[in-house]
Amino acid sequence: MTKFEIFTGADNQFYFRLKASNSEVILKSEGYTTKQNCRNGIASVKANAPTDSNYDRLTSSNDKYYFNLRSAHNHQIIGTSSEMYESAQGRDNGIESVKRNAPIADVVDLTTSSVYS
Repeated sequence: MTKFEIFTGADNQFYFRLKASNSEVILKSEGYTTKQNCRNGIASVKANAPTDSNYDRLTSSNDKYYFNLRSAHNHQIIGTSSEMYESAQGRDNGIESVKRNAPIADVVDLTTSSVYS
């Protein structure tokens, strides 16, 4: 089951991560001060994930590959790849997984143990 998980970080902010059906984390968020803002971030990912032009394909200073997902509305980063990939193809596969999985993923709130779509 593909899912978003909402959780609280050590800094008491709310975060989400998108997990593929194999439980691998494929996208992570910034910290949010409220749970509602975190839920809004998930809704934005679901809406923006299918559109290829919303992804920044990037290379780090140590020649690893990663991506950011941006909102088409305000161009803010709404998610970042959870890992640094060894190849551009690996990064692109990660993007395809987010495109495919984010729009249909359930949301699991680990702070309350509830599930919603």
